[in-house]
Amino acid sequence: MAVRIKVNGEERSFDGDAVTPLLDVLRDSFFLTGAKDVCREGFCGACMVHVDGVPVNSCLTPVGLVDAKSVLTIEGLGDGGELVPLQRALEEGDAVQCGMCFPGIVMSLTNLLAQQPLATRDDIKRGLCGNVCRCTGYERIVDAALRLAGNERRANV
Repeated sequence: MAVRIKVNGEERSFDGDAVTPLLDVLRDSFFLTGAKDVCREGFCGACMVHVDGVPVNSCLTPVGLVDAKSVLTIEGLGDGGELVPLQRALEEGDAVQCGMCFPGIVMSLTNLLAQQPLATRDDIKRGLCGNVCRCTGYERIVDAALRLAGNERRANV
């Protein structure tokens, strides 16, 4: 089956099995390796991408379901390799650890902050549900997102 997808603003096509996980198509056919292949069960969130603006676990999404849709990966967030404000905030807040989970965390928080620009600590924690980081206690991640959301006064509460 030929699947047409707009990936990071660029028209792409995949000619293969429609049940192939989107994660595999992104990584193996389109060479976009930002979405990570970690659990393959939709548990960890490391493979998170946006499909028509909605966060999805690409390891569980058959590519046939994204035919004629728009997919945004971590590689598509920045402009010309520049970090987006969220990525800068996470870096400045020393929240980045090994990097395995971070593409998914960035994609989840990007969606949350687009919908709730003034997100609270609780909003951010809820927004991170489904993202597993084995390196941190999440506090630096939450604090960085709060600073970006303009709630810096609550970042250290």
